[in-house]
Amino acid sequence: MRFGVFPVDAAEGVVLAHSTRAGTATFRKGRVLTRDDLAALSAAGVKEVTGARLDPTDVTEDAAAERIARCLLGPGLRLSAARTGRCNVEATADGVVLVDAGAIDAANLADEAVTVATLHDKDAVRQGQIVATVKIIPFAVPTEVLTLVEGALASPALALKPYAPRRYAVISTELPTVKPSVIANTEELTAQRVASCGGVVIAATRCAHTAPAVAESIRAALKGGAETVLIVAASATVDRADNLPAGVIAAGGVIDHFGMPADPGNLLVLAHVDKTPVLILPGCARSPKLNGFDWVLQRLAAGIPVTRLDIMKMGVGGLLVDTPARPLPRDQAVRAPAAHKPTIAAVILAAGQSRRMGGDNKLSRPVDGVPLIRRTVETVLASAARPVVVVTGHEAETVRSLLSGLAVTFVHNPRFADGLSTSLRAGLDVLPDDVDGTLVSLGDMPAITSAHIDALVAGFDPDSGKAIGVPTHGGKRGNPTLWARSLFADMRQVAGDVGARHLIGANESLVYEVEFGDTAVLTDLDTPAQWSEYLSRKAP
Repeated sequence: MRFGVFPVDAAEGVVLAHSTRAGTATFRKGRVLTRDDLAALSAAGVKEVTGARLDPTDVTEDAAAERIARCLLGPGLRLSAARTGRCNVEATADGVVLVDAGAIDAANLADEAVTVATLHDKDAVRQGQIVATVKIIPFAVPTEVLTLVEGALASPALALKPYAPRRYAVISTELPTVKPSVIANTEELTAQRVASCGGVVIAATRCAHTAPAVAESIRAALKGGAETVLIVAASATVDRADNLPAGVIAAGGVIDHFGMPADPGNLLVLAHVDKTPVLILPGCARSPKLNGFDWVLQRLAAGIPVTRLDIMKMGVGGLLVDTPARPLPRDQAVRAPAAHKPTIAAVILAAGQSRRMGGDNKLSRPVDGVPLIRRTVETVLASAARPVVVVTGHEAETVRSLLSGLAVTFVHNPRFADGLSTSLRAGLDVLPDDVDGTLVSLGDMPAITSAHIDALVAGFDPDSGKAIGVPTHGGKRGNPTLWARSLFADMRQVAGDVGARHLIGANESLVYEVEFGDTAVLTDLDTPAQWSEYLSRKAP
């Protein structure tokens, strides 16, 4: 591959390195230039372009990314479509991912052109979550490099162990110092943890905080069909000979290990009775925050044995406690077992000056007898998105009057002439603090329906890496887009007459695409020609 600057008249077949404007047209980064492209660039006065010319033995970035990602693929995993040199590996079910770290290291050591990033070995994942991403750095990879990487990944380096529908018993010990409400809350939280791992609590019992009472409760749980026994201690276990471990032994069990190098989670007890795992939970299990018990529960739920040695090797990464240096509090960074349904707002951009329309405000033009902006807003209101914010600017009073009676929040952008980015910031600034994300919609997309929007909302799951929703048709990306709150700060930094679309390319690993069978997501009306063409398609 040769990378450099090429005269336009000698650039046919070159892969464009940077987006380039030619009159009203924009040629995007990664485009393979054709003769027609070169003619348009030349007519616009462009003399040279920066890009890459591939050699006959080069493999294009998308093809190379997919080939390498396919080598990673073990049971329970699937590939996303390769785009911009990136191909993701996703989980097909909730479970625990197994990672061959040695193979991943070997692939990354092969050549700087290839990068493979994965989750940690035995991380818990949810269905659809990205567990690995392959990114090709240049526009193409020589065949010999690709062959070297494929050799390093001769056996699949990733696999998913899905959660099994196991039966659990929860035993809570009682002391006068522990309120019944605390026990009840812990029972509920433990059931949520179990459910998040695909299991079900078949019995929740309480007993005295004594060895005989615990032993009797364990025997009853096993007789009732429990496949895992979880014991919630009224008082922390402080020794192998303490009441609860003694109760396990009295029930015929064995203490495999006491303690673990995870904080919170130090005081976990790993045991078994016959072949049934028994866990004495640390006190931190009364909180929904991630702790060492979660790690052990997740692995057992996925059918992965947990031994004394496994516990003792959990120290690297085991420091889970909040520290002042942590940029995000753990209760925000870690999903609680019972996640709430996300709240999605909508920001509708209606501040533009319609310069390309030839004089009038396109948002006032009727579509099926309804002004374009009212049609757009009514569509959003018919979706799951709430609240709905409309950003005005040019002819603000006209836009407000066209939306009379609709349940929307208006915000005026006095800097609308400075470009679309200022309207985006104005809309974000008035969103409530409790929204999880926002749909960003153009005001001039007449074919969008509430079903398009609701499909984007349904796919939103930032905990699984699905933080940027992008609609597509025929593989081409369109609007509206959906953004997680974690991206709001970056969106506010956008400047000029552009939206946040470049952030999609910068955060490809967070993108989920929703493919639609119609062209609605690609249809916005900026010019008289586009308007006429749209109306002609609608005509019977």
